[in-house]
Amino acid sequence: MHTIHIAEEASRCLLCKEAPCTTACTRSQDPARGLRALRFDNDPVAGHYFSKDACVGCEAPCENACIHYDHPVRIRDVASGIESVAQEPKADLSIDFCGIRCENPFFLASSAVCTNYEMVAKAFDAGWAGVFYKTICLREIKEVSPRFDAVHDEKGAFIGFRNMEQLSENPPEEDFDILRRLKQNYPSKIVVASIMGQNEDEWIQLARMAEAAGADAIELNFSCPQMKYSGMGSDVGQNPELVMAYTYYVKRNTRIPVIPKMTPNITHITAPAMAAHFAGANGISAINTIKSVTMSAGSAVSGRKTVSGYSGKAVKPIALRNILELSKNPFMSKLQLSGVGGIESWRDALEFIQLGCRNVQVCTAVMQFGYRIIDDLVSGLSAYMAGRGVEHVDELVGEQLPLFVLPEHLDRDTKVFPVIDRNVCIGCGRCYISCSDGGHQAIAFGEDRKPLIIGKKCVGCHLCRLVCPSGAIGTAKRISKN
Repeated sequence: MHTIHIAEEASRCLLCKEAPCTTACTRSQDPARGLRALRFDNDPVAGHYFSKDACVGCEAPCENACIHYDHPVRIRDVASGIESVAQEPKADLSIDFCGIRCENPFFLASSAVCTNYEMVAKAFDAGWAGVFYKTICLREIKEVSPRFDAVHDEKGAFIGFRNMEQLSENPPEEDFDILRRLKQNYPSKIVVASIMGQNEDEWIQLARMAEAAGADAIELNFSCPQMKYSGMGSDVGQNPELVMAYTYYVKRNTRIPVIPKMTPNITHITAPAMAAHFAGANGISAINTIKSVTMSAGSAVSGRKTVSGYSGKAVKPIALRNILELSKNPFMSKLQLSGVGGIESWRDALEFIQLGCRNVQVCTAVMQFGYRIIDDLVSGLSAYMAGRGVEHVDELVGEQLPLFVLPEHLDRDTKVFPVIDRNVCIGCGRCYISCSDGGHQAIAFGEDRKPLIIGKKCVGCHLCRLVCPSGAIGTAKRISKN
């Protein structure tokens, strides 16, 4: 069984609560946890929970207990390709953000995943370093029903997620009391109050209440794309003058770090971010959700639909582009970045960190999979750092930035040919079809059902590699086009 097949089979796991497979295992293994590690790109850790050695001679009660709606996950086949691991690799994940020491870089994003004391306490107990609590305002908030919609892949997982949710529905006094209790009961965790006002007085009042409640920092929500009230949310974030004014009001009236949250629904995210910087902001959160529309009948509210925010893995490249622009702007070199948008796995988080973020915020993945994903965020990043010999997360911050240049500075005199591993190729012909109809007609399809690269036609675009379902296409060395 090839590695790609192991990953594919593990992705079928339903990630059950109190998983029957683990309950049924007679070999002191935890197959559910191992499958979850594989699902979240944490292969080195999976062998700590189940392995081929433990499965030898087993009659697979775990598979018999599997409640998959189609057919049981082939746990023994997955285990056959996993090496045993004595213990999980450990690394120091602590990092400073805006002068605040965080035990790891993983935070809950201001959203439905953190709307009351019990939820946040549960997340802290699970291992999350901090929370950007759901945005508090002085206006009456009434939410719609339904308020969520999703775009799914063939296995039912979210490709993208759309929400029409606004801010906290709790009275502000209740929310600030929650923040106070959280900080009292979890002094080592980081509590950030997200606030939103509609005028100078409201911003100042909320900021002072946040500081009085013991919040470690304040996030200014300049970015919610679906506010009922005008002059709030992304209405502010698209106006650098308002961003500067409200940031200044809050900074002038508080002593804790202030972190404006940017909207991606703007041509140049650096314009409002620079305004926040000149007003004295300590950091920037980016990005909030992207304005979008989904057409499913199930998302209608009393027969009507509206534009609202899109999140999930589909928005990650857009979020990374915005982070890159912020990091590359020399005027904002002193602003520390908190990355948001499409983070599911530790590798997703690493990409934000490598572009300059000192922490990351997660929402949609928690809504789909629960707070438990912190286990693989922490262990995955720990294993990566241990494997590279990196001692501190700080060493990873911004390390990929020098690789990013303007289009005119890219090498246009060389190319890289794709290389086909004929032992791994399954002969499906997907590469041939894509190259023929969407590429440069540079692949021949033989009677043995094995593709052949036509060198004179191949331009090195690598469409074939991207569509190959079996991972049979790799890359050769870069050579001159001449």
